[in-house]
Amino acid sequence: MRLKDHHADPSGRPSPLTIGVLSDTHGRLAPNVMDCLCHMDLVLHAGDIDRPEILQSLGKPDKVKAVRGNMDLGQWSQGLPYEEFVEAGDILIYVIHDLHRISIDPASADVRIVISGHTHRPAAVQQNGVLYLNPGSPSFPRDGHKPSMAQIEIVGNRFAYRHIHF
Repeated sequence: MRLKDHHADPSGRPSPLTIGVLSDTHGRLAPNVMDCLCHMDLVLHAGDIDRPEILQSLGKPDKVKAVRGNMDLGQWSQGLPYEEFVEAGDILIYVIHDLHRISIDPASADVRIVISGHTHRPAAVQQNGVLYLNPGSPSFPRDGHKPSMAQIEIVGNRFAYRHIHF
């Protein structure tokens, strides 16, 4: 997927491309998560969706990209890839459910952000110029973490990120 062009604000500066990042929803999304996502230009889901209705509720198919997690079973999930490359602004993003199954060397592939899930725990680690971002789970967090997702803002080749806790 390529999402390069974005609009400018009234001053003529490019406005940020805003990406909502989810994982491990397991068939449930609270209204406050949906309220947050409605303001995003793009939604990336790192798997363990569990029900096709979740993907449908996230928005138009051209604005939602998802990968298949280990709990995404059944006919509805057969079309989901196990990994996805997304170009947003001048940033290449790689999405996979389980980071232990990564099939590339992100730095060699010019990937700037790797998004994964599976652990249900929010995390962000910079390594060799690559951000490894796990949004946690907005539905079933583990180990005392609050329900969470992440947000990425991209302008050109620069980005900022944050976890959003509910």
